[in-house]
Order: sequence, then structure tokens, then C-alpha cells
Amino acid sequence: MKDQKYDIIVIGSGPGGEGAAMQAAKLGKSVAMVERDLPIGGGCTHRGTIPSKALRHAIFQATTLLNNKLFRDAGLSRLPEFPELRKTAGSVIEKQVEMRMGFYERNDVDIFKGTGSFVDANTLKVIDEFGGKRTIEAGAFVVSTGSRPYRPKDIEFNHGRVFDSDTILDLSETPRSITIYGAGVVGCEYASMFRNIGSKVNLVNTRDQLLEFLDDEICDALSYHLRDRGVLIRNREEYDRVEPVDDGVILHLKSGKQIKTDILFWAAGRSGNTDGMGLEPLGIEVNSRGQIPVNADFQSTVPHIYAVGDVIGPPALASAAYVQGRYAAHHMIHGSCERAMIEEIPSGIYTSPEISCLGKTERELTAEGVPYEVGHSIFKSLARAQITGQTVGMLKLLFHRDTLQLLGIHCFGANASEIIHIGQAIMSQPAEHNTLMYFVNSTFNYPTMAEAYRVAALNGLNRLF
Repeated sequence: MKDQKYDIIVIGSGPGGEGAAMQAAKLGKSVAMVERDLPIGGGCTHRGTIPSKALRHAIFQATTLLNNKLFRDAGLSRLPEFPELRKTAGSVIEKQVEMRMGFYERNDVDIFKGTGSFVDANTLKVIDEFGGKRTIEAGAFVVSTGSRPYRPKDIEFNHGRVFDSDTILDLSETPRSITIYGAGVVGCEYASMFRNIGSKVNLVNTRDQLLEFLDDEICDALSYHLRDRGVLIRNREEYDRVEPVDDGVILHLKSGKQIKTDILFWAAGRSGNTDGMGLEPLGIEVNSRGQIPVNADFQSTVPHIYAVGDVIGPPALASAAYVQGRYAAHHMIHGSCERAMIEEIPSGIYTSPEISCLGKTERELTAEGVPYEVGHSIFKSLARAQITGQTVGMLKLLFHRDTLQLLGIHCFGANASEIIHIGQAIMSQPAEHNTLMYFVNSTFNYPTMAEAYRVAALNGLNRLF
């Protein structure tokens, strides 16, 4: 088949690829999208963010009902089984796919189904599921092929009791007990979910504390809450071997401990989806986890081949991938882009309660010698939290003692991933407007969770005098 030529070819239709394709199309370029697994949306839509967060919401709704005396008195006394809870994600995924297909159609982006690999620096070979081949050409490329769970070769992932984040959603029933190996974002989120549906949870962490990149106070709050809910956290442990048996899985740790549970959920790391893409002949060397090294503008060692999203490693957030894709497309077309797009990206961690953070931690400010102060708002004191019954959590503001400039925002509790954006809007302002006084002098609706900003700001000011 005769080669088709485009200005830009994007490989992978997850958030990073979508952001790049839409931005390039809006800037008037001809764009093709190559996607191995149709329908579009990538792992985010079909195996990761969307289904797991839909599952989390279903669990929250079910447990809220069961904890309400009114519904218990009406005879509701049993949580749905895992597959029933999981079904709620189906309609969400369908709506997301339909919406995103509309984006591609309206912006005249051609979609090619198949696996893409480079023939040379300007030509991509696409092989479909039936073995059919075609080649397409472009002046520039964006690799946004995402990642998959890291699978050590000594673990039997084809065993019916061993799972990772791509397979855990296919559970046929709610396990009585589960060991989660790896206490990163995915491990902590699923530890919350499984504990909330009644499973006994062992969370094995290879590090000193949970989610060490967070502010220490948030790390402590998460650990306390998980333990209070009944999760057994084992820090500073590493696996020696995994032994699947007929009635469960035994995790052997290097410390000599043995943990037997119904299932094992392996949540230790991700690998970039770069196998067989033909990158090495072009001079693009991936690291040991299959990730593509890029410069500050997301260019690989071949300048017209960009990479964004999980395939380049941290922060591995859907939100970050999308803006990285937009940045890359703008940069390849105009030669520059506003760096504010990709700086100060908030993290959102959907544990129960959830966590969201932006900016510096106390640990970082102390190491840098910055004179900072802290303002707290404890959620149990807020009227809105008392009304909803979601009183666990806090908002923490870090600010400069002299200028009152906001330096960090750390939130643990209900709707943390929404609340963070109020502070984000202020932190993005010029220095003279990015101060604690905005929250002191603004009127917040009452009762709301947003009011936490005023409470935290006043608490912080009180520490200065």
C-alpha cells in the first residue's frame, strides 16, 4: 500500500497521545494516531485510572449505605461482590471512548489500528491484528505508548491467584485476604479499596514509610488511617520468592517472614511499552525499565521524536501526561512552549481518604533553608465535614514567613483532589498576588470544604505573632 504522509504521527491514544494529537490538529497540522488496542483511550481508560476510580466510587457508595442505620434497618446488610462493584465502570468507559472518538473525528485525525515500529527516523510500519502491514510517514513523532506492570520473571503471573494492576479488575469474587506487594500509589489505593470491602489486607512496603515523596505529616496520616482501618503495613521488606498453592499464595520475604493469603497483588513498579518499536537502531536507548530518556522539552536523542506520559517514567499521572503531550506538540511546531504548563502539577492519590499535594514539602524547605511557617485546618472542625460525616483529614499550607508566599499545599481527606485546585490557582499567580492573604481576605461559601483555606491561613498567621 502506498505510504501516507502526515505532519505528525502520535503512537498511543492515552492521555499523553490525545493531548499531543489534539494540540497538533488545533495548530493546523495533519495528524495520525496509531493505537494497538482499540477502542481508543489507552491503559488509562481501559485498565487503570478510569476503571479503578469507578470501582473506588462504587465501593464508597456501597459502604456509605451499609454504614447508614436507616438502610441497615431496611434490610441492606451485604456488600456486593467484587465483580458487581466492578461493573459500574463499564458505562463510564463507554462514555469516555465515545467522547474521545468524537475529538478525533472533529479534528480530522486519522486512526490506524495496529502496533507501530520505526522503519527509519521518518517512517513507521503499522502491523494490525491480522498481520496486515502498512507504512506511514511524518516529519515528527510523539511516542506515548504508556506502561504496563513490571513482572519479575520468577513470579507465575499466569497462576489464578497472582494478579497485577492489569488483571486485578478481573477478580471473580471478593477475596477474604490479600497481600499487596508494593506500597506506591497503586498499592496504597487498592489497599484502601480491598479493606473497605472487608478483605484482610497485608501491605508490603520496600521503603521506610508509605509514599515517601509526600510531606511527612501526610505520610504519617495515611499510615495511621490505614492501620486504624485494619490494614497490616510491613515496611522495609523485600520478597525472596512467591509460592502459589491451591488455596492461596505464600509470599516469602527476605527477612524470613511468610505471608499466606487468598491472592497476591503485585504492585511493584511499571515498565515502559517500548518493546519492538525499533528505537535502538535510531540511536534511542531505553533504560532497564523500558523508559525513554527525554530532555526538558520531551525530545528524545532524535530531536523530532518526542516521548510523553508513562513511557518516560515519573510522575506517571494521567493529568501530567496530557499536558506533556500538549507541550510536546506545541514545541515541535513552534520551537518553544510556555513551561508553566508542565510545572507545579498537583498529585492526586485516590486512597480513602484521598490525598492531593502541590509544591514543596516541609522536608524540602528545611533542607533548602527556607524560613517557612505552617497553617492547618483540621476537617473535623469544619461544618461541611460534620454534615457529610467525612471528618477525617486536614489541609496544610506552607508559606514564607516574611513574604507570606505560598510554598506548598498538602491535603488529606474527602475531595482532596478537588480542593487542591483552589490553592493551585493562587500559587500560579505573580509573586505579589501569591500570598496567604488571599485566603484571609476572601469570602468562602459556608458551609463548604473550601472554607478550609481561610481556616488554615488564619491558623498560619497566628503562628507569626
